[in-house]
Amino acid sequence: MTKNRHVLTETNYLCPYFFPLRTHHTHTIKNTNAFKHQLLLWSQQFDDVLWLDSNHYEQKYSNFDALLAVDAFTSIQTDYHDAFEKLKEYQTMTKDWIFGYLTYDLKNDVESLTSKNFDGLQFPDLYFFQPKKLFLLKGNQLEMIYLNMVYDEWQTDLKAIERLNDLTTSHLNNSIKIKLRIHKDDYFHKVNTLLEHIHRGDVYEANFCQEFYAEDTSINPLETYLKLNVISKPPFASYLKCYDKYLLSASPERYLKKTGNTVISQPIKGTAKRSENSEEDAQLKHDLEASQKERSENTMIVDLIRNDLSKTALKGSVNVEEFCKVYTFKQVHQMISTISSEVAAETHPIDIIKSTFPMGSMTGAPKISAMKIIETLEETKRGLYSGAVGYFTPDNDFDFNVVIRSILYNETKQYVSYSVGGAITAKSDPLKEYEECLVKAKAMREVLEN
Repeated sequence: MTKNRHVLTETNYLCPYFFPLRTHHTHTIKNTNAFKHQLLLWSQQFDDVLWLDSNHYEQKYSNFDALLAVDAFTSIQTDYHDAFEKLKEYQTMTKDWIFGYLTYDLKNDVESLTSKNFDGLQFPDLYFFQPKKLFLLKGNQLEMIYLNMVYDEWQTDLKAIERLNDLTTSHLNNSIKIKLRIHKDDYFHKVNTLLEHIHRGDVYEANFCQEFYAEDTSINPLETYLKLNVISKPPFASYLKCYDKYLLSASPERYLKKTGNTVISQPIKGTAKRSENSEEDAQLKHDLEASQKERSENTMIVDLIRNDLSKTALKGSVNVEEFCKVYTFKQVHQMISTISSEVAAETHPIDIIKSTFPMGSMTGAPKISAMKIIETLEETKRGLYSGAVGYFTPDNDFDFNVVIRSILYNETKQYVSYSVGGAITAKSDPLKEYEECLVKAKAMREVLEN
């Protein structure tokens, strides 16, 4: 469905850039929940789709309730080699809305690192596109932002979207068999090895991840995303379609956001399960708030992020606005901190991201040592898992989530994957860490197996 697109890759990187103008139209929506479903169904005709949804979660720093970008006018796709410089040039020259993702393996562009583990998904390391059509939802107000070259299509599109009354999608009745890349005993052995590194002082904390996967499997990506979103209702849900590759994410975590000269990061460290019994649930939340182990995990990552933000911050502007606050989501309680900084007006947005990437909550401390150690212990290349999905605005602002609690799907290879991880510290108990992984994996497994 995507036509007249200028694709930038390593082989044809000098394609022309354009500075297209956009036209805005505002429309009042009667039923926003129904319209969101209709909008997602309508978007499936395009090769490039990114949907971001806050699920009406009250967020101090949110600008929109939901947004949809479709139909690439230009795009960039590359591996990790000089990826941030290529993205910097693309973002600078387009000076427009661009949407896409950064995989965890861009760490190899930031530092002298490698990623040699098995990769069943084979997503490009970096992908962004400049949409012809953009939809922003806030309350019951819809703003349609179209490139002028397609603006005359907005009324036809809106009518087509509102005619989609059937909110169901085709269902594939496959019996999905989920496999473990790391089995339980091997997981214990690897965590104990990691603990030896910690006790030797090689690292203070490391986020160790494991993959669950299914081969020779077909799923309906949109149906799967909708089910996952109903179960989790996270503040940073996302649905990404890039040709035959899909991200279906129920992420509760923001990685990095820039508004004007202010940058914020909101790492999650500390997880507790929910209970249907209100008294037990309240106790679980209290225990998380009081846990010295969980608070120490969060503290180490806050210190790491303060250091990362200071690389581009104005002197003395890094501030911990919120420390170890527990938030409640449908599946879990989470401990979240908020760290902010101020940057100079001339600081390039890509430099801010590169200086903090990958996010500390998914690596450990010290960051480089942690990344080297977990690379030797993990069995799977992380790829988009524990990377980031989001967008840049024409004003050099940006907002990115952390890709966790997510299902990844390569339709051509019929490969489905989800990964989970946890922070290992000196006080970690391998059994409890394993059980925490299962809590985090619960929603994805339910969606795929049921």
